Amino acid sequence: MPIKIPNELPAVKTLENENIFVMTEKRAIKQDIRPLKILILNLMPTKVDTETQLSRLLGNSPLQVEIELIHTRTHVSKNVSEEHLLAFYKGFPDVRDNYYDGMIITGAPVEKLEFEEVDYWQELCEIMEWTKTHVHSTFHICWGAQAGLYYHFGINKRALPEKLSGVYEHKVDYKKSILFRGFDDVFYVPHSRYTTVDKADIEAVKELRILSTSKKAGVYAVSTKNGKQIFITGHSEYDALTLNKEYVRDKNAGLNPKVPENYFPNDDDTKTPLLTWRAHATLLFSNWLNYFVYQTTPYDIMKIGKE
Repeated sequence: MPIKIPNELPAVKTLENENIFVMTEKRAIKQDIRPLKILILNLMPTKVDTETQLSRLLGNSPLQVEIELIHTRTHVSKNVSEEHLLAFYKGFPDVRDNYYDGMIITGAPVEKLEFEEVDYWQELCEIMEWTKTHVHSTFHICWGAQAGLYYHFGINKRALPEKLSGVYEHKVDYKKSILFRGFDDVFYVPHSRYTTVDKADIEAVKELRILSTSKKAGVYAVSTKNGKQIFITGHSEYDALTLNKEYVRDKNAGLNPKVPENYFPNDDDTKTPLLTWRAHATLLFSNWLNYFVYQTTPYDIMKIGKE
């Protein structure tokens, strides 16, 4: 089934070139189907790239999905035009009275700051509190996962000795997890961060369950036992060249970054990186949409939060 996104969003052309069926708003109105309503809070500076990455994964399933985009009003984005934000994004006040089958809260390059030092922290806390009553299942990514674990459960992030950057081997720890149904014994995920969450801190919270870990990257996937909140510490949504763009950016900024691990063939940054995680990412998002959203969300969307 198709994904419904605004007709002029830059992601539309990219997805159509990849043979992912994108439905225009005009055509969607003619179908007597209630699509899954997914809200994306895009905190990434490269908003267009992130829109495309998430739209690709949400659209590659048999379910009809309708996406809405929001951004924080308490932060001025420097990497996307005001025209783009005005055309495709709403603010939280615009959606506060709505209900959503699912929501995605992305990462953000602010992890070196304490949470309370982030200029939109109070607005984000208001949104995360709102998800408890207006969103059926919320999917947090990277810093968004760390922020969610801190706000909801008091689990603070911890600084790493150096930036974790690369593609790492992972395994499923909780074998009964339907989020990882169909996964291989070993799968790969990109990570790009300066901080982490400690396994012992998560295990101390009875409402949480660790689903997947990596020897090198640490805890990868955490869920509340009812699946209403999911926390993913990596970037499974990344394109093949996203880590390379970040690596080049850091080099140009004089940060002397290490070559991302297990990313370039033979760790040679003059070679084209191999894409080794797309199948995992597709299955991860498909499982979330199917088992944690579609299978359990009420047909009457106004009943979300009242189940």
